[in-house]
Amino acid sequence: MTSEIRRTFYPIVNCADTAKSMEWLERAFGFEPREVHRDDAGNIVHAEMTFDTGILMLGNGEPGKTALYVAVDDPDAHHDRAKAAGAEITAELSDKEYGSRDYAARDLDGNQWYFGTYRP
Repeated sequence: MTSEIRRTFYPIVNCADTAKSMEWLERAFGFEPREVHRDDAGNIVHAEMTFDTGILMLGNGEPGKTALYVAVDDPDAHHDRAKAAGAEITAELSDKEYGSRDYAARDLDGNQWYFGTYRP
């Protein structure tokens, strides 16, 4: 009997050149490409790599900045709770083209948090 892993936390690595970083992560550490999403110009806008049972998300952004994606079952209630507690909402709650409902907030130390229904 095989049981499916229900993941909740997904680290996000911001890269100056996502394609180059993916190649290096595969060559140096043995990560395996899982998904790559490109814009109309062919630029990578989101990518995922796996290592054992873990999934790492990669995106274009300022390298070295900490970000974390957290899967939640009720993003609306989660958003309302965060807003009521005074969280700095950096991206309002919205439906995404890939089927998720997400929002983003910054914590007291400036780290970026993304919450939504997407579970790779």
